[in-house]
Amino acid sequence: MRAICLAVVLIGIAAEWNLAADTYPRQPGIDAVHYRFRISLNDALDRIDAEADVTVRVEPMAREVALDLVSASDGKGMTVGAVTRAGTPVQFAHDNNRLRLQLPGDRGSVTDITFTVSYAGVPRDGLLPFTNIHGDKVMFSEGWPNRARHWLPMIDHPSDKATGEMIVTAPAQYQVASNGVLVEEVDLDHARRRTHWRQSVPIASWLFAVGVARFDVHHAGLVHGVPLQTWTFPQDRDAGRELFEETSRRALDFFSRRVGPYPYDKLANVQASGFGGGMENATVIFYGEKAVAAGRGPVVHEIAHQWFGNSVTERDWDEVWLSEGFATYLALLFTEHDKGRDAFVAALRRDRETIIAATTKRPDAPVIHRNIDDLTGLLSPLVYEKAGWVLHMLRGEVGDDMFWTGLREYYRRYRDGNASTDEFRAVMERASGQDLQWFFSQWLTRGGIPRLEMSWQYDQHRQGVEVTVAQVQPGPLYRLHVDLGVEAPGGNALGSSRLEITGARATHFIAVAAPPAAVRVDGATWLLADLREVK
Repeated sequence: MRAICLAVVLIGIAAEWNLAADTYPRQPGIDAVHYRFRISLNDALDRIDAEADVTVRVEPMAREVALDLVSASDGKGMTVGAVTRAGTPVQFAHDNNRLRLQLPGDRGSVTDITFTVSYAGVPRDGLLPFTNIHGDKVMFSEGWPNRARHWLPMIDHPSDKATGEMIVTAPAQYQVASNGVLVEEVDLDHARRRTHWRQSVPIASWLFAVGVARFDVHHAGLVHGVPLQTWTFPQDRDAGRELFEETSRRALDFFSRRVGPYPYDKLANVQASGFGGGMENATVIFYGEKAVAAGRGPVVHEIAHQWFGNSVTERDWDEVWLSEGFATYLALLFTEHDKGRDAFVAALRRDRETIIAATTKRPDAPVIHRNIDDLTGLLSPLVYEKAGWVLHMLRGEVGDDMFWTGLREYYRRYRDGNASTDEFRAVMERASGQDLQWFFSQWLTRGGIPRLEMSWQYDQHRQGVEVTVAQVQPGPLYRLHVDLGVEAPGGNALGSSRLEITGARATHFIAVAAPPAAVRVDGATWLLADLREVK
């Protein structure tokens, strides 16, 4: 009866999962194809005067295109001066942070249409001026998760990816970093410089980026044919090169060999103001300035994002784990490769403690969000550490070879596009030959983690250890594979076994000739659970 109830619960969870979606207003029949932004900055680096060519592919039934662009109020935001198509004025409405453009009505087939939007203003967010740690004026963007709309008219959602160009005219004392390859950098006069970057591979809106500063730019050679660059403030040149370059070479090599070819034209690591940690902008990763100056930064995590999150992008904010969980676990896999198994396991165990604390505070919160509306609650240890642990357990479930085979196929199939959890699961099922619906359902769509209590006793007559493992967490039971190890005094292994648990309690016998010193649950660190021994 317990097994039947468990199956019913998992089926119900799966049905709820398939119905979930974030609340961004979709536009059937509209697909952004290419953005060309021309941005002019003043000396104060606070106001922008801009023009955007927005090319969209439209189905015949579509009647308008809605772009996200924050409206002006209280002296900040964007004001649209005009919209044209092939030089002809286009009727538009700009209110409530949406720019609605009327489509021509004489379309009988799928058509690519380019609108030119002229606008200006002082961004409230998304692209801001700062005084950096050395007292110099700088400007940096941060599009995550939906802040690109503060300065760029675009479809600001991960489901709609496009190529793009960034043409920035700024005071000549600054250099401009952005996505893709450098097309042009030209001084217009003694005071102004125009920099043109082109991103030739489609990316999501939050990944478009601009950094304006006095930079020291170091071209650090090629890795698998990919140009590697370091952009730092001149005062932090040595610290930045030491932090970024050798680690980036090793990470690029590891991910290129194990996952697939790097998806973009360059990899630039950039010291940036306005935030801590890192931001995985496609081809041009930003890292918090203070950490770079101190020689710290999440370099491998952000490079891993170039494959997962940037190239293979979640279709929906509910499934942000497909970005952050993947980058978290890929960074751990690099640790295993680069520093060895002990360092890898130590990091997994630290993450497990973080997850236990997070699930204690939010016991009902799943990894996959349920129709998320407020994106301020998008990120948590559940979509980083717990999601990374789910991938680790998946590797243990299907085996190392099949895990890497599935990961490579997932990247190959969805490179430069979007994917869902169901699509990832389908790829892993084909690679492994296993039905993994139960696994994805119990680990991603329900809150909490298993809580296991283990007790054991030595049976002198039978010459073995009887081990009892009980699931004591509230709510439905889990289907678990639990590794048990028996240790002699001094820590030497006397015996081991793997136990599948589907009920509330399971008892297992391990033959051992002499009384052991200890019985270990999950000694090899493959199970996400709150493990407790009952004396």
